[in-house]
Amino acid sequence: MSTCNEPHHADHDHQHGPNCGHTAIRHGDHVDYLHDGHLHHPHTDHVDEHRLEVSAKNPDRCTPDHNCGGHAPDHIHGPGCGHEPVPHGDHVDYLVNGHLHHPHDDHCDDHGPVELA
Repeated sequence: MSTCNEPHHADHDHQHGPNCGHTAIRHGDHVDYLHDGHLHHPHTDHVDEHRLEVSAKNPDRCTPDHNCGGHAPDHIHGPGCGHEPVPHGDHVDYLVNGHLHHPHDDHCDDHGPVELA
């Protein structure tokens, strides 16, 4: 095993890469893959667990007036909702039309765009 200090995803046999079937997201200077609610980064002999950082590009803010048209106004994000979960800061957002949605009270907050790879 490498000397990487990132958290690792144990027992991960799937090989992530172009055309592997998972959504690829540009994250800093590399590409991560959305896989079962995790953001995976293939790294030498293992898979790192990543999270998108809270930043100016991907803030953690309340945006009650956000209306992206990516789902019905009464849509509720959660397991099986049809949108991929994305670890972001200390919470989970959902990928909708190229940006992060965070369920909050009676609306979805816009936590910024992601760049699909």
